[in-house]
Amino acid sequence: MANKPRLQQAYEDTIREKMVEKYGYGNPHQVPRLEKITLNMGVGQAIGDKKILDLAIDAMTQIAGQKPVTTLARKSIAGFRLREGMPIGCMVTLRRQHMYEFFDRLVAIVLPRVRDFRGISRKAFDGNGNYTMGLTEQLVFPELNPDKFTRPQGMNITFVTTAQSDEEARTLLEFFGMPFKQPAKKNDAA
Repeated sequence: MANKPRLQQAYEDTIREKMVEKYGYGNPHQVPRLEKITLNMGVGQAIGDKKILDLAIDAMTQIAGQKPVTTLARKSIAGFRLREGMPIGCMVTLRRQHMYEFFDRLVAIVLPRVRDFRGISRKAFDGNGNYTMGLTEQLVFPELNPDKFTRPQGMNITFVTTAQSDEEARTLLEFFGMPFKQPAKKNDAA
């Protein structure tokens, strides 16, 4: 096998041991791990203009390094001129090496480029150890050419872990270097 991504190596070398130390797992298969990362882009303007969806797919391909799947409308909504089966977005699922490489770029390069960034929310867990965050602007990814992608487009990024609780998943993502906001401190000197 060629070079392992930096975060995958860190997980195997130190993060697993830190998780066992903190939570005292008896079985090595109990230690939570990152299973996949899903990127999802909803493109509502694609109803009126098909080229907008093609641009979003092109951007997602450059960001993820693999071709996304087009997502279709599940039901018709007359008020939005939306019919069932119309293409209205794209998504891609990253696993193994692609997942670790994307996660490394996200934490080290992309999030520091977000304007007025003070950390991501600690509360966006789903109760099963999965975390979802949103980016309002795709141009924070350095691989995108701002001259080509002029329309602002956001995306959702979901981190799926094997953790049993949100606390374990938060600890795992913190060990990976995820920049969570610091918890608010209570004033005891009142």
